[in-house]
Amino acid sequence: MLFNSYAFIFGFLPIVLLGFFWLARTSHAYAAGWLALASLFFYGYWNPAYIGLLLASITCNYAFGTWIAKAAGKAGRGMGEGSRAKHLLTFAIAANLALLAYYKYANFFVGSVNTVAGTSWSLGEIILPLGISFFTFTQIAFLVDTYRGEVKEFNFVHYTLFVTYFPHLIAGPVLHHKEMMPQFAKPATYSVNWEHVATGLLLFTLGLCKKTLWADPIAHYADGIFAGVAMGVTPTIYEAWCGALAYTLQIYFDFSGYTDMALGIALMFGIKLPINFDSPYKSTSIIEFWRRWHMTLSRFLRDYLYIPLGGNRHGKLRRYLNLAATMLLGGLWHGAGWTFVIWGALHGLYLTINHLWREMLGDKRWIPAWLSTLSGGLLTFVAVVAAWVVFRASDISHAATMLKAMFGIHYTPVTFDEVVHGKLLLTTSLSGRDLIKLLIPGLAWVWLLPNSTRLRFIKGNALLALLQAGITVYFLYTAIDQFGSYSPFLYFQF
Repeated sequence: MLFNSYAFIFGFLPIVLLGFFWLARTSHAYAAGWLALASLFFYGYWNPAYIGLLLASITCNYAFGTWIAKAAGKAGRGMGEGSRAKHLLTFAIAANLALLAYYKYANFFVGSVNTVAGTSWSLGEIILPLGISFFTFTQIAFLVDTYRGEVKEFNFVHYTLFVTYFPHLIAGPVLHHKEMMPQFAKPATYSVNWEHVATGLLLFTLGLCKKTLWADPIAHYADGIFAGVAMGVTPTIYEAWCGALAYTLQIYFDFSGYTDMALGIALMFGIKLPINFDSPYKSTSIIEFWRRWHMTLSRFLRDYLYIPLGGNRHGKLRRYLNLAATMLLGGLWHGAGWTFVIWGALHGLYLTINHLWREMLGDKRWIPAWLSTLSGGLLTFVAVVAAWVVFRASDISHAATMLKAMFGIHYTPVTFDEVVHGKLLLTTSLSGRDLIKLLIPGLAWVWLLPNSTRLRFIKGNALLALLQAGITVYFLYTAIDQFGSYSPFLYFQF
């Protein structure tokens, strides 16, 4: 079930919302259980067969969490259980990673071996369960924090809801137990807060507009240009940059749109999810970009991979190796393919260069602050766009073709008249002029408008509140009116 579907907006969401607050009048436990069951239904709507997998993962991780907590607690009282807790943690993490590796990377690994060794091994078709990367990482964090003694609550219903909570289950944000489980225990969560409902509807509408009015329409152009390159067409510089910018905006509006909807839906239930985007294309450095883009994943990679690897505690060389390893694995987390690995490696290289430059520069400033900000922002954006080309391309050679055209190394010449009146790649009916009508406002949106999480329901002025409500309903209708063919979110496949 998709957020951008009639079934969700007019069926699932209102039924679950009304049922939650109705049951909360009788029992908070019933309401939490209802929400957990609804989340399982939401997940099973895609493929009921994988509900068993999700429940098995939840049950096993909850059991390991309680065992680790008991062993760690005894170790803290001097009962010699520290090694037992560590062994339990190691085994549980290995089991989670093995499950993720089988479903997400087994065929990639076998295919790579076949390419190198000339063999023809096959594991058959393995269907990737939706959200497996997200619910696996969420639970690994829970296990590690349990071992560290940071988990204080072991309510199975709340834990199940923490993992399965349907607004975030399929494509994040990556949640932390201490952000979520205490909220499910608060009495205030189970009372209707109309300000939260109104703000949640506002955020949901904005995210839906991002998806249906920007991400989906611009996707046709990105798909057309990348498909043309995959068919062997050498693009012009103009076509290559149009395709790269189209995908840059598509993935931003698609993923940030999903996150806005997730935040909005959760807020209607009185739950606050962590912010996942903070206008990342406004960044003036790659370091800043990763503090603004997919913020919960960046936090997870920092806390549970980069720091345990040693972080910056063992010298500069080790620091940069840890950065590279973290970004490589972050790239591989997004998908089983060499393009994702190279995308991660590129960002690891970017971050290393960025840190080295800051160390070399220190407090010195060779140019005015405004020019430094402008040049830093432009360089960062170009580097991010170039990396997105690798991320989007079907293989490395197609990415190389796009990048060579973008930077004038090898491209098809084009006249100005063809730019204005021609068709993109000449293999489709996609008009370059129509694309420009999406690119320019889209870039203005991500560069000039405030971040969506700063939006709030207007209080204290009935006229302005009514006006805001009217605008929200209008844009909600406009977005729903664009519903057409099945249009999943990009991060469903990662």
